[in-house]
Amino acid sequence: MLERQPKVLPYVTAVVSSVIFGLSFLFTKRALRVSAPIELVAFRFFTAFSVMTVLIKVKLIKVGFKNKPIKWLGILAFFEPVMYFIFETYGVKNTSSSISGLMIALIPIAVTILAAYFLKEIPSIKRLIYIIISVSGVVLIVVMDNSNASSSSVTGILLLMGAVISAGFFNIISRKVSRTFTPVEITYFMMGFGALSFNLISIAMHAFNGNLQEYFTPLLSKVFIESIVYLGIISSICAYFLINFSLSKLEASTTSVFSNISTIVSILAGVIFLNEKFYYYHVIGSILILIGVIGVNLPENKKEKQLGKDFSEGDFK
Repeated sequence: MLERQPKVLPYVTAVVSSVIFGLSFLFTKRALRVSAPIELVAFRFFTAFSVMTVLIKVKLIKVGFKNKPIKWLGILAFFEPVMYFIFETYGVKNTSSSISGLMIALIPIAVTILAAYFLKEIPSIKRLIYIIISVSGVVLIVVMDNSNASSSSVTGILLLMGAVISAGFFNIISRKVSRTFTPVEITYFMMGFGALSFNLISIAMHAFNGNLQEYFTPLLSKVFIESIVYLGIISSICAYFLINFSLSKLEASTTSVFSNISTIVSILAGVIFLNEKFYYYHVIGSILILIGVIGVNLPENKKEKQLGKDFSEGDFK
């Protein structure tokens, strides 16, 4: 039993992180009623960084960056959270919800392509088919949910493509830096980089608009505070730690396909907590997603394992 545990744990953490991210949509919707998107992510990552700093100070968690290639953590955090959240936020604003969902659903495909090129993690044909099946489940749900959606701008689509590429590089770099940094160290640096970047952007935007005094206004809302607690502590610290742990143990393409579970969770959360409607295509799409996730993680024969076994041997300098 103990020998099997390390093999099972990365899959468990991938599922749990996807559930957390799926529930985060509820809290995001609530928070955006009283704040702008940049304000939300600014306080989200500031909360996450502050909590992790306290945990480090009281020695509940440990980090050590001395004599390690910090520049690669900077590149990682630049792609996600910074560029990913900027591209996604303004991409969603300038496109229909159907196009937004379709573009974000392409992340597992982007990760698979990038992992094959940069990490030499070549998926078998069988695994690639299951990845496509999982993505098709997301696509079905999004298209059916938004069949009458308005048109989208080219700018919005390009911004969302930037989000897809950013998420792809995040998965690749996190997989690589896990050789040198622990999941806690990676997560802590991400939270700090995100907190600094988004708060500087938020302050600059308020100053430019001449309403700097409104920077702290969202904190007067109980709904905003409750949302920040979940998004900052659970969805940022816990979920990113779990996904970074999974990426340190599993191939990038395998880990990324679990993200589609978030779609199922967000649908169920909407039905249970927001009284949203549940249709037949939600069932079909969810089944396709689960078939894809399970299929990707089915045991492969020796030939298939050898094909996608190792990622490149180059170390970071």
